[in-house]
Amino acid sequence: MALITFYSAQGCGYCSAAENLLRRKGFTQWHKIAVDHEPDMLEKMIELTGRRTVPQIFVGAVHIGGFDDLVALDRAGKLDGLLSACQCKRSQD
Repeated sequence: MALITFYSAQGCGYCSAAENLLRRKGFTQWHKIAVDHEPDMLEKMIELTGRRTVPQIFVGAVHIGGFDDLVALDRAGKLDGLLSACQCKRSQD
């Protein structure tokens, strides 16, 4: 099963907002990487995304981007399809 991978930092309001959006979609499980506690993971995130800001969200191998990107994908009606296609686990599964 593909995972939602979530690079975040403590106290990040955009990270919390992204988590809340995913919860509203029925998802409560993801691989959360706290880059403020794991500096090596910050470097890995930058290498993978070219971005220094959090959150950085991946659905399976697909890089979604940050919170604004996640919201834009949802508003475009494409987020549900991507989450379903990756067979991410919903909270009721």
